[in-house]
Amino acid sequence: MQVETLAIPDVKILTPRRFTDPRGYFCETFNDATWRKAGLQASFAQDNHVYSKMKGVVRGLHYQLPPVAQGKLVRVTKGSILDVAVDIRRSSPTFGKHVSAVLSAADGRQIWVPAGFAHGYVTLEDDTEVIYKVTELYAPFSERGIRWNDPALGIDWHVPESDVLLSDKDRAQPLLADAPELF
Repeated sequence: MQVETLAIPDVKILTPRRFTDPRGYFCETFNDATWRKAGLQASFAQDNHVYSKMKGVVRGLHYQLPPVAQGKLVRVTKGSILDVAVDIRRSSPTFGKHVSAVLSAADGRQIWVPAGFAHGYVTLEDDTEVIYKVTELYAPFSERGIRWNDPALGIDWHVPESDVLLSDKDRAQPLLADAPELF
């Protein structure tokens, strides 16, 4: 597995090796020993599978507070996304900064977003499917979010704002400066 460190070093791009032949390919999307060798550790509690019918679906920016804060290992099985991680650790030198990466089924890249980050993505194609592992179970009492288009974050979502599709919950999220509970 190839491991790439992004501008915020705790967020990583992981590219599993694909073994191809005339039938297609095989790859390990997660291997605990490989992770440990790369200096990563995670114990996963839940897998999630998300289908988005249209290009421009934004999901995020979401996080869960401790003691059930989630790390996420995200991959795309159909289509493509722009994945975004925002550092919301108040004591971090990169607080309020973000990193992003395009992930697609074609390239097999994954992103590791540790606890302490708000996470979201936008679909770049119709009929996109995303699968992600999380380190803690979903806990609605702990779930929080930040507005996806907060001007202070300066995120280029690669999709015109007029074409974005949001849930009512995501539309109503606070700006980072107004978020009452962070890390």
